[in-house]
Amino acid sequence: MAEGMRISIVSVNTAVAHNLHVGKRRMRSAIGKRARAGAVEVGALGLEGDEQVELSIHGGISQAVYAYSMAHYAYWQQRRQALGLDLFEQALPPGTMGENLTITGLLEQHVFVGDRLVGPNVLLRVTRARQPCSKFNAVMGYATAAKDMVTQANCGFYLAVERMGSVEAGQTLELQPGARQVSIASQAQAMWARYAND
Repeated sequence: MAEGMRISIVSVNTAVAHNLHVGKRRMRSAIGKRARAGAVEVGALGLEGDEQVELSIHGGISQAVYAYSMAHYAYWQQRRQALGLDLFEQALPPGTMGENLTITGLLEQHVFVGDRLVGPNVLLRVTRARQPCSKFNAVMGYATAAKDMVTQANCGFYLAVERMGSVEAGQTLELQPGARQVSIASQAQAMWARYAND
């Protein structure tokens, strides 16, 4: 599962920063993005209309775009139902995880740091696994959501923009393998080891 893999863009999502309540604290966040219609411009620092607040976590040249597999949404739906959370029966819309690109056809164990995603109008390079923070717990409605994301290795991955252009829902991306030494899943496992030692 490498060269020539076809990945579909289900949704392109952006958000402006807004207030998010984390426990008794109020924080700024742009997680919980909304789907965009039509082509969305992709610059060196991310998608047009998308704000990034915690630049050490999401933002800058090496973390300009965040991709997440639609296949993982079923896990979160089931997890929220098991916990009896409010509105668990409602489908989580694309962008809920904070991703810019909701995709199908590519999971963390099949994508490696240095791989490239080639679209009709853009070239993106995989840089690292997402490391979720407490803001993700707030969005999902329970205190161990970030830990669950890491232990399940369904964290998605960040991309650098090597050729600026645009992306649009319905487009297909092609995976071009890089050195394929460190998978996104293995990075997630390393993050879990750090969580377990905390």
